[in-house]
Amino acid sequence: MPELPEVENVKNTLSQLVIGKTIDHVVVKWENIIKLPELDEFKARLKGQTIEKIERRGKFLKLICNEDTIVSHLRMEGRYGLFSKDEPADKHTHVIFSFTDGTELRYRDVRKFGTMHLFTKGTEDAQLPLSKLGAEPLSDEFTPVLMKEMFHKTSRSIKAVLLDQQFIAGLGNIYVDEALHCAGIHPETPACRLSLPRLKKLHFYIVTILGESVEKGGSTIRSYVNSVGEQGTFQLTLHVYGRTGESCRTCGKEIVRLVVAGRGTHICTSCQK
Repeated sequence: MPELPEVENVKNTLSQLVIGKTIDHVVVKWENIIKLPELDEFKARLKGQTIEKIERRGKFLKLICNEDTIVSHLRMEGRYGLFSKDEPADKHTHVIFSFTDGTELRYRDVRKFGTMHLFTKGTEDAQLPLSKLGAEPLSDEFTPVLMKEMFHKTSRSIKAVLLDQQFIAGLGNIYVDEALHCAGIHPETPACRLSLPRLKKLHFYIVTILGESVEKGGSTIRSYVNSVGEQGTFQLTLHVYGRTGESCRTCGKEIVRLVVAGRGTHICTSCQK
């Protein structure tokens, strides 16, 4: 599933393609992707609207039009691309935003897990699914002190807490494993047991790793590409994620795989005691 850096890069590349374009009509081939409102209303409301900007909130995209905002989650395989209306759409293309200039923004999703909600512009952050999201890790509000306040009452593992989007929005399995490794924290450590100095270290690596991944276009582990079909390169520098059996880049000990919080987890048992 694309995490914060991947969705940020989709946002950036998609912004270059569709801002300023006006929607002539919308075609939906897989109705379950549209969660709110009813399908006919979704299509009718978007007709004639112009995409003004695109933002990201956690792992969600916000396509902000002049009257409404489309809130889109890519889930496992979702991707956007701009095409000529004369180019045939493949069988995995499920939503098409046809523009007045003869181009089309197509949403393609092999697994059909993606979602779209439509809200009156400016109200989307106060409603589900965005209203339940926690702090943005690349924002000024995200601080070690805030982490201490959020974590001190929970005995859940630090990995489980970092994956919980109600605490911190945008983190997933890849970047949680990487940040915990670089901070020298075992993923099964209860979150409430982490001191402020250790949280400062973890905070530093969360922000640093996410920022570096954004600069490198994200991590292409399986099928991720941005809106112009480019793969990310951050996976080439991963320390532990997906490197089971390989040597730790820090100490040379073998990377092992555990299951923590129901997720495959990669650690160095020497660096993360």
